[in-house]
Amino acid sequence: MNKRAKFELKKPLVLWSLTLAVFSIFGAFRTGAYIVYTVMTRGLKHSVCDQGFYNRPASKFWAYAFLLRKAPQLEDPIFIILRKQKLIFLPCVLSVMYSYYALRAAGFRISRKFAVFITLSQIIQRLIGCVTNYLVSQWMQREQCHSHFQNISWSSLMYLSYFVLFCLFFFEAYIRSKMREATKAD
Repeated sequence: MNKRAKFELKKPLVLWSLTLAVFSIFGAFRTGAYIVYTVMTRGLKHSVCDQGFYNRPASKFWAYAFLLRKAPQLEDPIFIILRKQKLIFLPCVLSVMYSYYALRAAGFRISRKFAVFITLSQIIQRLIGCVTNYLVSQWMQREQCHSHFQNISWSSLMYLSYFVLFCLFFFEAYIRSKMREATKAD
């Protein structure tokens, strides 16, 4: 793309982001309701360790649909590359993130606070993932939770690496940029 003009992909990008946002919102409500209900009625350990989530038709569908959605999501960088924008390696809180992308692609001006909120949500989500993996590893040792050490290891590596990446992104995008602006103002 170095020698080519950037593509204006406003309509396809809006449609793409809006489709992924709607899908993610429905999935979050559908699975989130089950998880909240389970945590409130049976506790955190049961909500994490219960395999019944994958046996109920609605939650099973959304769990597998979430996994299958990862393949089309790999096409996101294509929009970034064709539009000659900076490519960063960070996945996001999908329902909020794709809603944000759809609004931005449609030309709406969105407060910087919303972008900060999304990034902080990502950091918190990754931190919760790390804590959950730690708890599962502890419960596995006491035979109170069925999982596999390899799953916990890979999941922990993923959550920890994303946690670090989002923290670095947050620092660069919101803290260091403010420091630069303050330095220029002086």
